[in-house]
Amino acid sequence: MMAENSRKEQQAVLDIALKMNSIGLNQGSSGNVSVRSEAGMVITPSALPYEQSTPDDIVLVAMNGRCSGINTPSSEWRLHRDIYQNVPEAGAVLHVHPPWCTTLACLDREIPAFHYMIALAGGNSIRCAAYALFGTEQLSDNVMAALDGRKACLMSHHGMICHAENLDKVLALAIEVENLARVYCQSLQIGTPKLLDDQQMEAVLQQFASYRNPGS
Repeated sequence: MMAENSRKEQQAVLDIALKMNSIGLNQGSSGNVSVRSEAGMVITPSALPYEQSTPDDIVLVAMNGRCSGINTPSSEWRLHRDIYQNVPEAGAVLHVHPPWCTTLACLDREIPAFHYMIALAGGNSIRCAAYALFGTEQLSDNVMAALDGRKACLMSHHGMICHAENLDKVLALAIEVENLARVYCQSLQIGTPKLLDDQQMEAVLQQFASYRNPGS
């Protein structure tokens, strides 16, 4: 049964990886996506184009970093592992290099509360994690700090990462964050957007919570 579950998870991860590239969230073999599994996580491989991949190429990684499969896992596997270990509700993690998020990340700019949909990421801003070399423990530490109380963050001079309950939801969140980054960049070309204040954003967060928990 475990082998059957792993095979389904490998196929599901590959499907999302192909989709995130086809819709322009990512390019080539950069970026990575994973899903939590019984043994740890199932994650895309390192430096292998997704369109050339099969489910067998997707790597099973235990929480201690031990791998099983025919490939090496993404160099960012530590990011995914640390999110799963520290965020119990995270069921899937997606890291990509979308154009608008990456533009802001290269400027070390967060996305502030210029639009109420910022609350989808869990707070009144989408922070930008401090720069560190890819694949390092320092980068993971920086990302975890930026994700504190959040579901998404930018990564300085790098890209964007987010987590959600499952693969479909994490892809949807990534699409929304990239759209917010695009609209924010376009707004800055015209002027300085007026930001929603903390009280207004708190009302949005509460409204979102009521939609997720009807009747509460």
